Amino acid sequence: MFTHLHLKHFKAWRAPVDVDLKDVTVLLGTNSSGKSSLLQALLLLKQTAASPDRTVHLNLGGDESNDDFGFGAFEDVLSAGATPRQFEIGFHYRRLDNGSPQGGKPSRALAGEFLATYGMNSAKAAVVQSLRLTSAAQTYRVVRRERGAYSVLMGDETQPRAKGRACSPERSIALSADAIAALGLDGTLAEDISLSIRRELEQIAYLGPLRRPPQRDYVWNKTRPGVMEPDGNRVVDLLFSSAFSRSKQTEDCCIIDEVSTWLNRMGLAERLEPIQVGRSTRYEIVVHRDGVAANLRDVGIGISQVLPVLALAFFAPVGATIILEEPEIHLHPLAQSVLAELFVEVSRQRRVQFIIETHSEHLFRRLQTLIAKQETTADQCRLYFVDRQGPDAALQSLELDEFGRISHWPDKFFGDALGETREQARLMFERLQRQQAEGAEHA
Repeated sequence: MFTHLHLKHFKAWRAPVDVDLKDVTVLLGTNSSGKSSLLQALLLLKQTAASPDRTVHLNLGGDESNDDFGFGAFEDVLSAGATPRQFEIGFHYRRLDNGSPQGGKPSRALAGEFLATYGMNSAKAAVVQSLRLTSAAQTYRVVRRERGAYSVLMGDETQPRAKGRACSPERSIALSADAIAALGLDGTLAEDISLSIRRELEQIAYLGPLRRPPQRDYVWNKTRPGVMEPDGNRVVDLLFSSAFSRSKQTEDCCIIDEVSTWLNRMGLAERLEPIQVGRSTRYEIVVHRDGVAANLRDVGIGISQVLPVLALAFFAPVGATIILEEPEIHLHPLAQSVLAELFVEVSRQRRVQFIIETHSEHLFRRLQTLIAKQETTADQCRLYFVDRQGPDAALQSLELDEFGRISHWPDKFFGDALGETREQARLMFERLQRQQAEGAEHA
């Protein structure tokens, strides 16, 4: 899991920002405040690490079939007025290595740090200006010199172990083969750090705020999806695979049961039932509730929009990081509240990390209640409020005590409930007084 995120000169985050990340991290804030940019920094590194071109330094996107996000050009990522014209992305991570599949080795905690500074070359492409990869045992640094040459250094050394164009880093996270060869035995550890970073990035699963509307039926070729796309596409394939592979005892066999359980807790449905349409390759999803069975297309859009959220919570591998934008869309208040329970319970049971951007007061309030009920702790959940200070984003940590109370809450972010009640009472009394006065005049 990711334990810390650092940004500087990245989009709305011109000033350096450091974010502690927990099992469940919730980002609240005004529209266009910079919440999504915090999430996008990790997505940018994820799609860079997955790039088929190992020589790329930063994959800013553009390939809709392979990339999670299109960032545009270097200038679109760099904060306005940034000096120097460079930006930084860094993170700390901690992952659990369970050893061999047979459990022959004891579990051991692996932790490390990544920090990269990016500039722009003469072709206006993003290039690494400096890179630092750190483990408990060693730190490796790669520094860009003149004309695209790089120096490779270890720890606090001032003399490079290798230098030249062939030492250019790969996909931001790895040293080149020439650099590793020049490091000798130390190159093996450098490779291990890069591999650990890559695995952490690969285990990011992302679901965006815009999801596909439901269809009356779907074509399914009886395959299991490898990933769920950012718009929720392939979620029905996952549900079909789960429902029709029960006898095979696959890893997906219980997903549809878990989804049905949580839909029931939300008061949205009792269970889901995938049904084959005749003998065709088309299948429909039937929603059962209050003794009525209806096609997914006929039960309102809320269920279809939350299906990817629920399915992804159980589809993502153990130890994964799930990034969600507005998981609550089209849900009524009770269902929004239950989402908080989903995140807390799944993060504990499956060791899945959730990083969530939301506008839901109900989700936030239920998290407070769960802390008060001691079903989670303030150390396992972290909440932040993001606002704008002029053109720049600003981060405020919302500190919770053991009862889920926040001492310094941003003024009126969730509206002014007490103020609205006072205003309603004032208007009611004024109206009653006028009615009494009018009645006295006519008496």
